[in-house]
This record gives sequence, C-alpha cells and structure tokens, in this order.
Amino acid sequence: MSKEPSSNLESAMQMLIKTFHKYSGKEGDKYTLSRGELKELLIEELGSYLGNSKDNEAVEKVMNDLDANNDGEVDFTEFIILMGALTVACNDFFLDKPKEDSAAKTD
Repeated sequence: MSKEPSSNLESAMQMLIKTFHKYSGKEGDKYTLSRGELKELLIEELGSYLGNSKDNEAVEKVMNDLDANNDGEVDFTEFIILMGALTVACNDFFLDKPKEDSAAKTD
C-alpha cells in the first residue's frame, strides 16, 4: 500500500487489509487464516468487543460459520464478511442504546 489514504474510510480499508495479512500465513498459506491464526486475530484485535474470549468452541463456531468453502481456512473475502457482520452488530447495538445526552435534554 504505497498510496496514503485521503479519507477515514480509505484508512479503515487499508487497516483491514494490513490486519488480515499480519496474521495470515504464519501457519501455512499466506493468503488465508488457519484456526490458530483466526483465534489469535480475534483475541488480539477484537478482544474488547468479543469479551476477550479464549474459548475454543467460540473460535470453532466463528471458523465454521465463516469457512464457506469448507477448506478449514478463512480467506480474505470470508474475513471481510466477519468484519461486516461485526460492524453491523455494533451499529445495531449503538442505535438501540439510549443516549444519555438526549435523555438529559428531555427531563
């Protein structure tokens, strides 16, 4: 990535790409995440959102849900599906959460 991002969205896209490749290929194919690599990524990069779960069952469930082609690895497209789903879930959570400021203004 030689071009400097000119917007927040471009920065976010570059960060997704860099983060995926930071973990991919440590245990095999450099373009996919193994179960171990996915678990490390989830714990290190999304721990506060996922409750710092080190639960192997949770990682297995995420892996099985993401691994659309059943090859035992998560490719970049499958990873982006996860990030999109998590982003939607976060957005929904914050939309449903009452705002403290607006509650104070109506009192």
